[in-house]
Amino acid sequence: MEQEKFEQRILWEDNHVLIVNKLPSELVQGDRTGDRILPDLIKAYLKEKYQKPGNVFCGVVHRLDRPTSGALVFARTSKALERLNKQFREKENKKIYWAIVEAAPAKRQGRLVHYLKKNEKQNKSYANNKPVAGGKEAILEYEHLLSSDHYHLLRIELETGRHHQIRCQLATIGCPIKGDLKYGAKRSNPDGSIHLHARELCIEHPTKKEVLCVKAPCPDEKLWKWFEENAE
Repeated sequence: MEQEKFEQRILWEDNHVLIVNKLPSELVQGDRTGDRILPDLIKAYLKEKYQKPGNVFCGVVHRLDRPTSGALVFARTSKALERLNKQFREKENKKIYWAIVEAAPAKRQGRLVHYLKKNEKQNKSYANNKPVAGGKEAILEYEHLLSSDHYHLLRIELETGRHHQIRCQLATIGCPIKGDLKYGAKRSNPDGSIHLHARELCIEHPTKKEVLCVKAPCPDEKLWKWFEENAE
């Protein structure tokens, strides 16, 4: 049953690439909680599906924060991992996020440029308007798509990939993400998630050299579903 449920979350699968719709609670890499990580779930799924003896390869290409959901790419071969890593390093892909925020931005759309500095102890990034020592340039574009009675849906396209970039930059312009207490939300979500979702992802297939695009359905939660049904 667990395997069937997992299979429903697969957005793309072939011999080289697996793209999964990550749940808000899932870990991509181990932490001090010791909770099961997503790559282990994928390995178990592949092992059972293809009756593979021995170890199963699952390469982590990029990551999403634990409370974030959405499209996440894994490599099924070392060659695919090498090529996908290069692609992500050189920003040769397209990542679109949806964020539900507590306040509407002043402008309907815009481009945000900050210099983010990470505080390791707090596991938190701080935004500066000008370059600072140890800071990294962070750039995103946003568009305000839709509003409900209390919340607002933003479409975000990343130009850079920094630690907590979307969370930090949106909070800096007064638009904290729903549920994101770390970056100024009024209250947490009951399940510990934040309303940030990796909605669309386009990559170049590592062997076919064709553009591969997927769209990840939003989490099965009332507010997400309302925005999903009304935004497109």
